[in-house]
Amino acid sequence: MKNPRARLTTSSIMLVCLMSCGADPDGLLRVTVPSGSTLSEVADTLVNRGLIGAQGPFKLYARIRGDDRRIKSGRYELHEGNRWRDILEKLTKGEVMTVPMTVPEGFRLLQIAPRISEVSEVTEDSVLSVIYNPDLPGSLGVPGPTSEGYLFPDTYRFAPGVSVESVLKAMADRYHSTWSEARLVRLKELDMTENELVTLASIIQAEARHNSEMPRISSVYHNRLREGWLLQADPTVLFALGGPRSRLLYAAIDSVADHPYNTYSQPGLPPGPICSPGDLAIAAALNPAQEDFMYFVARPDGRHVFTRTLAEHNRAKLEAQRARDRISADEHSEPTR
Repeated sequence: MKNPRARLTTSSIMLVCLMSCGADPDGLLRVTVPSGSTLSEVADTLVNRGLIGAQGPFKLYARIRGDDRRIKSGRYELHEGNRWRDILEKLTKGEVMTVPMTVPEGFRLLQIAPRISEVSEVTEDSVLSVIYNPDLPGSLGVPGPTSEGYLFPDTYRFAPGVSVESVLKAMADRYHSTWSEARLVRLKELDMTENELVTLASIIQAEARHNSEMPRISSVYHNRLREGWLLQADPTVLFALGGPRSRLLYAAIDSVADHPYNTYSQPGLPPGPICSPGDLAIAAALNPAQEDFMYFVARPDGRHVFTRTLAEHNRAKLEAQRARDRISADEHSEPTR
């Protein structure tokens, strides 16, 4: 009489060989494995998606491999024609699909929230309620009054439906990673707190349209702080006003004169960052150019004219305005025939 166990072992070996030698991938399919799914439920999903032909052999193969209780929940990208081994390796390793989330330098919390909402698949209001929780800075280990400025701009990859808290932690961890030992030493040399430095970096980020100008912009603000001058940084006033404007008029500046972020009326740095500075802005705040400029004004091309005296600054402002007026006149002039 033949040993039934021998027949089972032989059949199992044949099954393993067969399922390990499938076709090359020829199509991409997305599969969701809910938390707590059984092997039968997973196999049923794979059958319905056309990834396997029948439940029985697949379930037997999974049990032979010891994978029947190791499948992890999540969303997966699987290819038609994948070998069963490849499918199970993905499902047991938790190699879930991810989507990119890009946060550019200079984004504010209100601009970051919609991007977190998209990957987390929750409402923007839900994201904002977490972001503006007063306990969040402490839980993220950041020194600001809020998390503004400490959610580092970068491109991240997350599994769809990731928790808001997980996204915020990843962004804060990325921020913390920028602080090398050399930077911490330099911060101490400047006699600045981490929050002050990042606040200054955020202003530099908001002012600069060209990265090459960041160290020079930094030098102007360091010089003003050292001399006890008002910073008079337009981006801080725009932050106080709630967002960007095409033109910043003196009436608007005066309307928020008592706001702690109005550096036209309040001395020193504002209480915290006004946006998320990138690595170059942080580097510029730590290492300003060694120059004695006290003013700068933006030209129409986004670059700046740097000056030392108020008289020079006023002339530069006048020339910049004339350049803008010429551009405006050219845009509105009718073509001649």
